[in-house]
Amino acid sequence: MDVVTPKHATPPVELDSRDKAILRLLQENGRITNAELAERVHLSPSACLRRVKQLEDSGLIRSYVMLLDERVAGFPGAAYVFVTLDQQGRASLDRFEKAVAKYDEIMECYLLAGNHDYLVKVAYRDSADFERIHSEIITQLPGVSRVQSTMTLRTIKRSNALPI
Repeated sequence: MDVVTPKHATPPVELDSRDKAILRLLQENGRITNAELAERVHLSPSACLRRVKQLEDSGLIRSYVMLLDERVAGFPGAAYVFVTLDQQGRASLDRFEKAVAKYDEIMECYLLAGNHDYLVKVAYRDSADFERIHSEIITQLPGVSRVQSTMTLRTIKRSNALPI
């Protein structure tokens, strides 16, 4: 059995082969019916539902979401922006992180170890939209001293599923 320790769950979550199968199937299709899920993992519907509920209650299943196709939604561009702050104290990091949370254009933000302080992913409609995001949002965030942008040309692989 593998053990996964979500930060808010105690004790660690123990996963058997059926739990892993449930998690793989739900990551693949969060809208699968309980009856179909139960059949595919060889459990009764009630036993399957109990397991899913336990996985949710443990915090391992954080949420269920719908993923949009960026191009169809009008956001064909993605850019990754390395951000360096002028100070790295806790107060500076907190101000930056609080400000980032306010902008829907910022899809992801990661605190880094290395040459830059943060990596930010933004979605944009066209070059003018990216210029707006760059000049009106990213460079105006608290404490930003330097940004370096990299734009994607094509997505080769993208997954939200963990290798359970």
